[in-house]
Amino acid sequence: MLSYVIICIVAIIVSALTLFSGFGLGTLLMPAFALFFPLPIAIAATAVVHLANNIFKAILVGKKADWHAVLRFALPGAAAAILGAWILTLVSGIPTLFIYSIGSSKYEIDIIKLVIGFLIIVFAFLDLIPRMEKLSFDRKYLPLGGAISGFFGGLSGIQGALRSAFLIKAGLDKDAFIGTGTVSAVIVDIARLLVYGVSFYTLKFTAIPKDTYGLIAAAIIAAFAGSFIGARLVKKVTLRAIQIIVGIMLLLVGIGMISGLI
Repeated sequence: MLSYVIICIVAIIVSALTLFSGFGLGTLLMPAFALFFPLPIAIAATAVVHLANNIFKAILVGKKADWHAVLRFALPGAAAAILGAWILTLVSGIPTLFIYSIGSSKYEIDIIKLVIGFLIIVFAFLDLIPRMEKLSFDRKYLPLGGAISGFFGGLSGIQGALRSAFLIKAGLDKDAFIGTGTVSAVIVDIARLLVYGVSFYTLKFTAIPKDTYGLIAAAIIAAFAGSFIGARLVKKVTLRAIQIIVGIMLLLVGIGMISGLI
């Protein structure tokens, strides 16, 4: 019963925040599952919840997407994600730079996480420093932003943070930012899945014991509830508030990657 309470609470809260930030559900929900299941099962369970919630979010807010921005951002992102995922298969043997332990848990720091973490922290400060509030990227840079976020998404699985970092500065209003980010995420995820291979994910899903399906279903429902609540709160939140939410979450993710905690 405790597992249901903890995982559902995390799913509701993080899903609501994720609607604004454009990232974070998979990053924060997986450790909650890992409290009760072995890591491979936790990853697979999180993937199921993440995919279902992305589809639900697209239904909720996809109609608000700026489709011109989606095409300019997501299509280069999808192509770059394929390249990044392919390169991942080539560089997966690169040794880690540093390994350390906290209690019984071991954490690894590698060059890819250091580079992405540094980029994410830079973008975080662009959102959090007041004098940078009005800084924006011309829309002609959307394809470049999509390519960078997609490439690192394919290479590391972390694409939401960089995607949001670019789109929040693309001159979109808050509804268009949320809708555009959600639709773009679905497009890029499909591209990544094509490279990673359906068989890999099938193997992960079959590792989930049947008695955990109830917990996964509960987490999906809780994540849906969080997204629904977030969608209702959008009208009460300013674009600046969303910038601050994105900035704080970017900073946390960046620090987590550089330190090896993510």
